[in-house]
Parts: sequence; C-alpha cells; structure tokens
Amino acid sequence: MNTAAIAGLIMVIGIVITLALGMPIAISIGASSTLAMLAILPFHQSMITSAQRVFTGANSFALLAIPFFILAGNIMNNGGIAKRLIGCAKILAHRLPGCLAQTNIVANMLFGAISGSGVAAAAAMGGILEPLEEKEGYTKEFSAAVNIASGPTGMMIPPSNLMIVYSTVAGSVSIAALFMAGYIPGVLWGIGCMILVAFMAKKRGYVNTERYSVKEALKTFLDGIPSLLLIVIVIGGILGGVFTATEGSAIAVVYSLVLSFIYRTIKVKDLPRILLESVKTTAIVEFMVCVSSIMSWVMSFTKIPQLIASSLLSVSHNFVPILLIMNVILLIVGTFMDPTPAVLIFTPIFLPICQSFGMHPVQFGLMIVMNLCVGTITPPVGAILFTGCKIADVKIESVIKTLLPFFFVVLITLLMVTFIPDLSLWIPKMLGLVTV
Repeated sequence: MNTAAIAGLIMVIGIVITLALGMPIAISIGASSTLAMLAILPFHQSMITSAQRVFTGANSFALLAIPFFILAGNIMNNGGIAKRLIGCAKILAHRLPGCLAQTNIVANMLFGAISGSGVAAAAAMGGILEPLEEKEGYTKEFSAAVNIASGPTGMMIPPSNLMIVYSTVAGSVSIAALFMAGYIPGVLWGIGCMILVAFMAKKRGYVNTERYSVKEALKTFLDGIPSLLLIVIVIGGILGGVFTATEGSAIAVVYSLVLSFIYRTIKVKDLPRILLESVKTTAIVEFMVCVSSIMSWVMSFTKIPQLIASSLLSVSHNFVPILLIMNVILLIVGTFMDPTPAVLIFTPIFLPICQSFGMHPVQFGLMIVMNLCVGTITPPVGAILFTGCKIADVKIESVIKTLLPFFFVVLITLLMVTFIPDLSLWIPKMLGLVTV
C-alpha cells in the first residue's frame, strides 16, 4: 500500500472513530486530517501546511457574508419582524383549509427569505403560531410537523448561508446565480407542504375562523412592507450589481437593526446578547470551513474523489442511477451530519462526477443543499426537528408519524430538482447569471 493510500485510510478511519466517540465533527475532521498529513509529510511540514490550509480556508471575501446574515437573522428574530411577517402570511393564507398551518408555511418561507436560517424560522414562527393553533383545536403533533417540514425552505430561498459555503468549495460558482436558483425549488417545497396540509386539514376538520376586511388586509400588508423590503433591497442590490453578496449581508444587518429600533422591539442593552449569540454560531461555521480545508488537501493528495468517482462509474455509465445513488448517500449523510460539513466534504467528491454528465454546478449546488436540508428534519440530529419539537413541547417519536407524508412530498420535489435542470437554472438563465 502506497503512502497516499495509507494517509487516506488514516483520515477516514480517524473521522469514523472520533465521531463514534462523540467528538465534535470539526475537531474530528481537523485532527484526523492533520494526522493523515503526517503520513505524507515530515512533522514540521505537516504543521506548517495545516496552518496554511486553515488560513486559506478562512481567507475568503464571500465567507464574510455568513456572520452578517447570521447577525441579521438574530436581530430579526428579536426585533418583532417575525410578527409582521406572520401578519402578511395570514392575509395570504387565511382562505385556505387549515389557515393557521398554511400561515406557518408561508411565514417560514418569508422569514427564511430574509434570515436564511431554517432553525431561526422554525423557532420564531412556531413560538408565535403554535399557541394560536392549539386554541383552534390543532393537535400539537400536527402543528409541530407543519412547522418542522416547512422550516428548511428558509435554507433554499435566498439568502442562504449554505449556498455561500457551497460557492466557496465549488470554485467559480456565482453566489447570485445560486441565490436565484433557490427560488423555484424552495417555493415548490413550500407549495408541496401547503397542498398536503390542505388535504390533512380537511380530513381533520380544521376549519377557518378568521376573516379579514379589505381595510384590515391593507393595514396588515402596509405594516409588513418595511420588513419585506429587506428582500428587495438585498437581492435586488446583488442582482443589479450595486453591491456584492457580502456587502448585501452587511446592509441587511444595518436595515434590520434600524427597523427594530423604529419598532422599539430591541434596546441597546440587548445588543451584546444578540452579538454573542451570532458570534457563537459564526465561530462554529467558520471553524468547520477552516478545518475542512485541511481535509480537502489530504483528499486531493490521496485522490479519494477520483477513487469514489471510478467506483460509482463502474456501477453504471447512465447518469440516472448515479444521481439516485448520490441522493441516497446525501440523504443518509444528512441524517447524522450537519449540512455545512457535509457540503464541504461531498462537493469536491460528487461535483466532478456530475459535471462529467453535463450537470451545471448551480443545479448540483441546489441538489446537494436540498438533500442536506432534508437531514435537518430527520432524526437523529436534525436541528430543525429538535427545535420544532422543543418549541411545541412534544416528543420526537410522536411527531415522526405526522411528518412521514411531508417527507414523501419533499422527496418528490428533490427528484424534480435533480432531473429537471430548468427548475434550478431557469431564473439564473433569464437574468443572464449562467450560460448553458
């Protein structure tokens, strides 16, 4: 066995063992990758190369957008913006069967489109809407399932931190193109949930009791317009070339902070707590990106991506079974791994294979992001699943049965995104962001 093979084996076995021992995944990847590097280079060169790779991983202008979008999301979650978005969502969904559950889905899509965080959306919307749903006779399990199933739409509809991470790993992939590509898949995910909720609400007898006059509807929309304008300003500015995604994220922070001060829902004394929460979340994401850069170097040296590619291509030279196998692998990985490290690990492995079949990197980006979003609502480590259950005060076991039909709807949407390129590429092509 040559040196490269030994290094690859050390890294893989090291990651598996350390994760089995309960070590945090960032430490697991960093330690195992550095240990593998010792099999390739002398000690002092390994340490220097590891340090250089960590610096290289962090030295990205695009990654600066992540802490700003995280901070903007935390400000919105504390600044009363969520309540105004729920008001707009109620107007849009109040005539549909299961009005409050439909409102939850629309509100998650709107809040996600501003904050880029599925967990923040599920926490904010669930905390406000689920007590109202309980008063209307909705079961806690149903309310939690709807909130959990629609939470990941915020990770698909821009801005999306996961897409920013993908763009840094995939190379020259436009963040603006990825953002625009997320709209149709994200909205399809939400609409699929809404159709299912309509059938389930009729079957369960969840009738609508709220009605709005034209005057009330207009007032609610006007109250929500300043919050909704954030989407127009940030996304419009990026598309119009007025500023980059990173600059847009900083503008999102300033705008949401000014809006929260105007609403008088955030005080100056609240800022240290909000900043500290944002720093903790940012540190986790950025550290993961840094240590994954060491792993990428080892993978490149040991030719692990090429080995996996040749193994997959030996199964079939038809792209359909290969893509199905990739989806199954990503869905399984997503059940026990956070989306960020999974994107960092599997993008360099799967992207070249997909490109060899003619798949555009933007479409692949949506495919991998969507697969890993499913993992956030599945046990054993789904962040949105745990958040939604905690907010609703229900056990995971009691919610899973109600969630099963939603998984079916989401998987159909995933297959559509995987095999219908225009679902991801139509808007970017119309805007001239990609050429196919």
